[in-house]
Amino acid sequence: MIWTYVLLVVTVLLSGAVVFLFKHDNTRVLKLLLAFSGAFLIGITFLNLIPEVYEDHIEYIGLFILLGFLLQLLLELLTRGAEHGHEHDCENCHKEDHISPVLLMVGLCTHAFLEGMPIVPSFDPETRNILVTGIIIHNIPISLALVTLFLHYGMTKGRAVGLLLIFALMTPLGSLVSQFIQAATLQDISHYFNYAMALVIGIFLHVSTSILFETEENHQYNFRKFLTVILGLAVAFAITYFGHAH
Repeated sequence: MIWTYVLLVVTVLLSGAVVFLFKHDNTRVLKLLLAFSGAFLIGITFLNLIPEVYEDHIEYIGLFILLGFLLQLLLELLTRGAEHGHEHDCENCHKEDHISPVLLMVGLCTHAFLEGMPIVPSFDPETRNILVTGIIIHNIPISLALVTLFLHYGMTKGRAVGLLLIFALMTPLGSLVSQFIQAATLQDISHYFNYAMALVIGIFLHVSTSILFETEENHQYNFRKFLTVILGLAVAFAITYFGHAH
């Protein structure tokens, strides 16, 4: 599990560092990354995660998926869509319209913490690895947007990286909390991890559909987005079915 945690943290930090290395406008690239990540998330959700949690016929599992969806909707009142890579037009908006960095971090850290809770050694390894891959791909555009947003707010590079590191640590922390609960509980709590996964599924469904259903006036971009979405779905299909084949 330690290498999983390292990978989760390092990919966030490296993605955020790209903002410092490339000064030009990266909006178009970010949108295509978002389209790929959204397609990949919805792909693994329908092809792997949903079948996995329904396999054991656990009561109320659909309710927890719905709760995850609604919880993500609530979190976006704090983050205004940073989970699906929104940078927000900070240069043209009024100061009072800016997102509070504190609320932004609370929302994003809660989001990342919940995503980490099903990542435990006792969970199905293939499903766990697919979930981790989805989180990593999902975190790349978030990290780019987050650092860009912090710099728009006039934060120093050091403070921006520090906040990004806090965000990066939240998913491993969620995993560690689940493992602590598992170790401290004498009874079988395998259903708990399925409920935690169901919450994450609801979160993924909200984030991915928000990305994929966003409209653009640029028809050329829409065609590129369509191709990127097909690629994301194809990768999700390959990882799910070829992974099971092995």
